[in-house]
Amino acid sequence: MILLPIVATGQDVVTVAVASNFSMAIDEIAAEFTASTGQQVRVTTASTGKLHAQIVNAAPFDVLLAADGARPENLESSGEGVLGTRFTYAIGELVLWSRQLTDCRAALDSPGKARIAIANPEIAPYGAAAREFLQQAGLWESLKSQLVIGESISQTLQFVASGNAQLGFIARSQLQAPSLPDATCTWTVPAGLHTPIEQQAILLRHGQDMDGARRFLQFLRSDASRVIIERHGYRLPELSE
Repeated sequence: MILLPIVATGQDVVTVAVASNFSMAIDEIAAEFTASTGQQVRVTTASTGKLHAQIVNAAPFDVLLAADGARPENLESSGEGVLGTRFTYAIGELVLWSRQLTDCRAALDSPGKARIAIANPEIAPYGAAAREFLQQAGLWESLKSQLVIGESISQTLQFVASGNAQLGFIARSQLQAPSLPDATCTWTVPAGLHTPIEQQAILLRHGQDMDGARRFLQFLRSDASRVIIERHGYRLPELSE
C-alpha cells in the first residue's frame, strides 16, 4: 500500500480515541502513519466505555479504536459513527498475571486473602471478559468481595504491578510494557471461556469529511500496521472482516 504525503495544518490533525489496552501499539502505528503521509495524529486513551460516553456527548474525535465491537456498532446505529467504516482491527487475549503468586489459575480456586484486580466490566471490555470467565468458572460470587476494580485495563495493571492487588486480569499486549516487573506467574484465559475480544475501529461523524481520518483507517488495515499489532500480542482478524 502506497500512501502519498499530504500537507497537514493544525485543523487537519487526526484525533483518535483509543482503548487503553492498545496504547503502546497505537504509538507505533501513528508514528509510521505520520512518517508515511506527513499527517499528524493526536491520540487520547481511556476505557472504551468512557470514550464512548465522550463521543455521545460530542467530544471532537475523528476515529474510535475500541476494545469491543458493541460500542462502535452502537455509534454506527445512532449516526455518531459513519455507516460502512466499522471493522475489526485486532483480537485481544486475556491473561492472569502476578508478581507475587506462583500459580495464577490455582489462586482463583484458593485465593486466601489475595486481592484480584479487574477492569470495570461495565465500561472496559477486558473487564467484561474477565467477569464472564469468572461466572462460567463458578467463581464470580465467591470472589466479588476480593476484587479491586480499575477504571481501565491500564489502571488494572497498575494495581497488580504495584502490589496493591496480588493477581490481575490484564491484556496480553500489556506484558510488553517496558516498566513491568518480572512475573511470578502468567496464565492465558482460554478464548473459548469468554466472548471473543474483537476490537473494532470506526470513522466518527466528526471526521467523516476529513481525508486524513479515512487514510488513517486505511493504514490501520495495512501490512505495516498488522505487523505492529501482532507484535504487540494481538491476534489478527481476516482482512475480509
